[in-house]
Amino acid sequence: MPLAPPFALLSASPSVIPTESLLSDVRAAQSGDVAAFERLYRAHVGRIYALCLRLCADRARAEHLTQDAFVRAWERLASFRGDSAFPGWLRQVAVNVVMADMRATSRRTRRVMSTDDDEVLESASTTRHDGDRLDLERAIAKLPEAARTVFVLHDVEGYAHEEIAALVGIAEGTSKAHLHTARGKLKEVLR
Repeated sequence: MPLAPPFALLSASPSVIPTESLLSDVRAAQSGDVAAFERLYRAHVGRIYALCLRLCADRARAEHLTQDAFVRAWERLASFRGDSAFPGWLRQVAVNVVMADMRATSRRTRRVMSTDDDEVLESASTTRHDGDRLDLERAIAKLPEAARTVFVLHDVEGYAHEEIAALVGIAEGTSKAHLHTARGKLKEVLR
């Protein structure tokens, strides 16, 4: 199903859909109504893009992942039973898409660049450029990928460590350690 590129829709302010209308659009989209799915897309694209951007810290990649998340949502819409709220289900789809992309990127990176020195890889993602405006979003974007992922999922999106561990494929204790690291680095940067 072709969707409008996210940059065309991001400028439009996302509207809040009343619950009855939301459920109506979900049911219609499940029956194949493309216009209903486009309404769902327009209502939720900003939030999903913001989540993808926070997780990957790259605007172009976030746009691509947002599109992938909505394509995946369209493909799996029949599996939405209504046991949870649609925005939460859609957010979960987006997180799964981003996590899969991060795993694939990590595998490609390991094949291309092999190093035993973790500081080399970490410093590449946290290099500070003079002239950067320090704000929370930029500070989050500069966190190491694992710490950023856990921070966004826990402190921004409200996932529990148990849920993060299952999503990312790490131990619950590792999730807590990454969150501690992220918060410490953010305190340093934002001082």
